[in-house]
Amino acid sequence: MAELLQQVVIGLSSGAIYALLALALVLIHRATGVVNFAQGEMAMFSAYVAWQLVQWGSPYWVAFGGTLVLSFAGGLLLQRVVMRPVENAPVLTIVIVTLGLLLVFNGLATWLWSGEVRTFPPNRPFPTRTFDIGGVVINVQDLGIIAVTVLLVAGLWAFFRFTKAGLALRAAALYPESSRLVGIRVGWMLGVGWGLAAALGAVSGMFTAAAFPPLEPTMMQAVLIYAFAAAVFGGIDSPLGAVVGGLTLGVFLNLVGTYADDLQDLGFPVDLEGLRLPVAFVFILVLLVARPQGLFGRASARRV
Repeated sequence: MAELLQQVVIGLSSGAIYALLALALVLIHRATGVVNFAQGEMAMFSAYVAWQLVQWGSPYWVAFGGTLVLSFAGGLLLQRVVMRPVENAPVLTIVIVTLGLLLVFNGLATWLWSGEVRTFPPNRPFPTRTFDIGGVVINVQDLGIIAVTVLLVAGLWAFFRFTKAGLALRAAALYPESSRLVGIRVGWMLGVGWGLAAALGAVSGMFTAAAFPPLEPTMMQAVLIYAFAAAVFGGIDSPLGAVVGGLTLGVFLNLVGTYADDLQDLGFPVDLEGLRLPVAFVFILVLLVARPQGLFGRASARRV
């Protein structure tokens, strides 16, 4: 039982990283109706920015805050300059633009930082020590990642629920034409949504680089798939579903990895590293067949 609880805690930590990126995907999808396939590469690029700030002498949390500000500004600028001209284009056109952005950010990171693997030590977000609770060995970093995720999600919920800007952003995403009639600047609200998504993705990228080193241009590609699976599980239009889906998927994949290790110990030829991604794809496929709207999503009615 202690081993199971320990694996659940570890899974919640990785699931929190997936949840943040899944939440970023949901924010963009609610605003535009499409999935931003560049979200993972944007997060990777932000992690490199944080690493560069640390290399210039900034303490980790100062670099963390600075990266959030830069990522928010970059996401807003990206929407105003790149996405706004195609916002009324067919969905396929917008998807192709996001795929182009994926290649741009990956190539830019490789060009600026030569594609070499990097590490954050000795600047890490949390101490590496552990403590024992009833036989369950818990890493401080795992708890820290979960705690920061909870704080960010709670802050985002409060922003959308209690602030005028948050309410305007929700209205602009859900009812753009009506919002324009009451004076809401829908274009700028969508830009703020992109900025928030970029900032959430930046946190996911920085935590990925710290918890699952090294930092490299391809590090977020698998995480993006896990985040997409989490968003599909919870409902691609549900922020709550993205968080629940990310945490659930993190625990599930970690338990799959643990049992795969046990099978390897028994002599079964199970490749742990090659197992997680196929499981995530099967997870997405089963969900799309069984419940296309996701756990917290609502089925849409269509007149034929």
